[in-house]
Amino acid sequence: MRTPGLQNFTLPIYYLRHIADQIGSMGGDRARWLAQNQMTEAQLADVTLDIPFATFRKLILDALDITREPALGLLVGERLGVNAHGVLGYAALNSGTVRQVVEMFERFMRLRTPLVTTGHELHGDQFRIVFKEVIPLGDIRRPLLEAVVLSVKNLVDAVTPGSRHVNRVAFGFDAPGDVALAHDLFRCEVRYGQAWTGFALPLEAVDLPLKMTDPTTFAEAALICQRELDKLGPHESLGASVRRLMLEKQNGFPSLQVTARLFHLTSRTLHRRLMAEGTSFQQILDDVRHRLALEHLKAGALGIQEIAWALGYTDLANFRRAFKRWEGVAPSQVRAGPDKEKRPIAEPQRGA
Repeated sequence: MRTPGLQNFTLPIYYLRHIADQIGSMGGDRARWLAQNQMTEAQLADVTLDIPFATFRKLILDALDITREPALGLLVGERLGVNAHGVLGYAALNSGTVRQVVEMFERFMRLRTPLVTTGHELHGDQFRIVFKEVIPLGDIRRPLLEAVVLSVKNLVDAVTPGSRHVNRVAFGFDAPGDVALAHDLFRCEVRYGQAWTGFALPLEAVDLPLKMTDPTTFAEAALICQRELDKLGPHESLGASVRRLMLEKQNGFPSLQVTARLFHLTSRTLHRRLMAEGTSFQQILDDVRHRLALEHLKAGALGIQEIAWALGYTDLANFRRAFKRWEGVAPSQVRAGPDKEKRPIAEPQRGA
């Protein structure tokens, strides 16, 4: 089955430079890595170059093959300092609070990658920064999410020096064989097989004033981010934009008519353009519902009836039928065990 909108994604080149540097530092042949994908060193220096998603995916897979390093995503994420995030990182560095840092990434993450979106959730006394795939990442999910989560977590650490507010990292995929390395790099508890991906810090720390804040510099950087975002609009496929909208409004999905109006289109034009991208409004909605249903079930906080309502199903039987079509089993069969969230894979090393 073809993933909707993938053929319309292009990605900026800058993160690939860090992957190339990591390959080189491990003794890998970066020139061969590039040549396998019809690319050159000169192209890595071209900040205006965008590459198709298919090429990006193959570069990641080839890098994993050349280095024989399953934790490549973590190692690249560790290389991505504040400067790697461009003006967005500069704005974050001058933010007034951690909440302001998070809000900047929620607004402008697309400036760095169109593949992942960020948001936040309150969970008891914890403030969670949550990362979601805009499109299913498949076989590059682990390295990409590990790199993104680690780099953003390190940025939060950089704006709160010495505080170590981040106390938990979570990934929605199974534990790899190198959990100890993840703990060493994240310097806090890391849990796998969770219903969310991201990291958490105490709610009480979110609005504490940051020492490095510079309101004037922050405002200038935020304005530059907004201008860049305004220029970026046409480069994201319409299907990806619709999917992003649904993820942002998951407590009440907009109808086809409302979605079309939000994009200043007629319903017929929206339908036609999505069809040209190899997808449809209903297919995108179905995919988002599928993903969110799995997240809710694994979290175990809502009953099946509540999940059905949250996803817009007025008839529980319709939700059950849809879920069985997606997963081949009833929703009750994938519900998380009662201690899923409570049981870490391993404890972080003391003194980390």
